[in-house]
Amino acid sequence: MSTAPQRLHPSAHDPRPIGVFDSGVGGLTVARALMDLLPDERIVYFGDTARGPYGPRDLGQVRDFTAEIVAWLAAQDTKLVVAACNTATAAALDPADPRPLRWPLPVVGVITPAVDAAVRATRNGRVGVVGTEGTIASGAYDRAVATAAPDVELVARACPRFVELVETGRTTDAEVLDVASGYLAPLVAAGVDTLILGCTHYPLLTGVLSYVMGPDVVLVSSAEETARRVFAALVDQHLLAHDRAVEHRFVASGDGTTFARLAARFLGPRLSDVDVEPLGWKASA
Repeated sequence: MSTAPQRLHPSAHDPRPIGVFDSGVGGLTVARALMDLLPDERIVYFGDTARGPYGPRDLGQVRDFTAEIVAWLAAQDTKLVVAACNTATAAALDPADPRPLRWPLPVVGVITPAVDAAVRATRNGRVGVVGTEGTIASGAYDRAVATAAPDVELVARACPRFVELVETGRTTDAEVLDVASGYLAPLVAAGVDTLILGCTHYPLLTGVLSYVMGPDVVLVSSAEETARRVFAALVDQHLLAHDRAVEHRFVASGDGTTFARLAARFLGPRLSDVDVEPLGWKASA
């Protein structure tokens, strides 16, 4: 029995922007994927640079940060929010959480879309994931894979230096290759044929990761898969915009100049001015 494809609803028009947030600039890989896939949509991006990175932080603290940021983005009249941070997704959007947070609008995380794509792509049933210490320690990917495909084996590896390297503009030099080789050795030894890039900084390391893992290993970007999930959500909920002249807004909780310098590596000429919005928060130790 075949199912007819769903039709778009051209008469529906929701010009409200999409909210996107991360602990810093890594989530701009998701924002860029959204811009490519949904060029008529405006984006409000919030980088919590005053308190990032989230990877080494306590997940309970990250959960509180996530609730604050979603509330702020909802107050900007966004129609949907993307948690473009694997650690925030693990801390606040885990379906197995016994105390799930209630959101004032739809919120899409980056873990489930990537896992769904990886279990479809694997040929030998062995999938790897690399991410920050917080993301890997949370077990969120383990639970997501067990739910999506219980017969798939997941091999996880924390790669704490990758974010630092990307944010200093180092993605191809000899030290980066050495660091990547060390981190990925257990995944190569395990024979994974699919690797989830479980941090939104990591797509900028695709060349090195692909070289170390070998040409037969499929790399799954959570950024691209999440953008596809957002597209589907907007269609299903009749929330698509149809604007031809869109302006995006970029906001940082810390130093806007530093954010803009780093963000230019992710977005290039697409980056406009950066607003600074501390929201009364203080960077905590």
